[in-house]
Amino acid sequence: MALNGTWKIDRSENYEKFMEAMGVNMMKRKLGAHDNLKITIQQDGNKFTVKESSNFRNIDIEFTLGVNFDYSLADGTELTGSWNMEGNKLVGTFTRKDNGKALTAHREVVGDELVQTYVYEGVEAKRIFKRG
Repeated sequence: MALNGTWKIDRSENYEKFMEAMGVNMMKRKLGAHDNLKITIQQDGNKFTVKESSNFRNIDIEFTLGVNFDYSLADGTELTGSWNMEGNKLVGTFTRKDNGKALTAHREVVGDELVQTYVYEGVEAKRIFKRG
């Protein structure tokens, strides 16, 4: 699948505003905007393994499409939800455990880039990755 491989953050759009909407404090927003995030995605049928490495943490996430799982963001925000495929797009629907509000995420390859889009409380952000 096109998502498979290692991707390194290239640029972000509106990410600091998104983190602010999520309630991330200013210091963590400044650090998060420069996290040097690298993700490695491996798909095996409906099972995915995603390795995230950044200046702040290294984490391995395993999930099966359509099956709920728990996940913590780098700032400690706890979520529960699932990923599904819609065409070539990986679509995540998550709920914050602390306030019950929805967070959606999309991952898709556009040209030679991996575009991750997040939406929370009407604020949309994009993180664009290049193969690395």
